[in-house]
Amino acid sequence: MCLAIPAKIIQMTDKEALVDFGGVQQTIRLDLLPEAKLDDFVIVHAGFAISLLKPEEAEETLRLLKEVNVLP
Repeated sequence: MCLAIPAKIIQMTDKEALVDFGGVQQTIRLDLLPEAKLDDFVIVHAGFAISLLKPEEAEETLRLLKEVNVLP
């Protein structure tokens, strides 16, 4: 089973971004979502941003993932 998890873009280069998954940071690729901007929330799957997400939806999903111990 694979999860697509929301993350906030905290740094960017042309095709890569450093994102925060509620305290866990990782570098991802932006090839599939070139319109993404700094501070956007994106859905990340297999190391790629695959869609934009509204901040309130991302924060609620991250809260729920923490509640069920998927994220620290």
